[in-house]
Amino acid sequence: MTPEFVIKLAESGVYTVLITAGPLLLLALAVGLLISIFQATTQIQEQTLSFVPKIAAVLIGLVFFGPFMITKVLDFTRNIFQNLHTFVG
Repeated sequence: MTPEFVIKLAESGVYTVLITAGPLLLLALAVGLLISIFQATTQIQEQTLSFVPKIAAVLIGLVFFGPFMITKVLDFTRNIFQNLHTFVG
């Protein structure tokens, strides 16, 4: 295995993680921003108020984005196992 091959494999892994986790992170970010704007306008300074909507949004996001995420992770895993002979020898 050459260093370029290892870097390419690591790059592919990081890309898969970013594509997989990205939609849920963006959803949590958007909900957190909306809750913070709501807290600023109503002057409610409760720290735990943002957790429940974020958790609910991420769970709903898992329902919608779950098949996409599983497909991406399975494609990456399948690619690793199919090319295992190039990693070892």
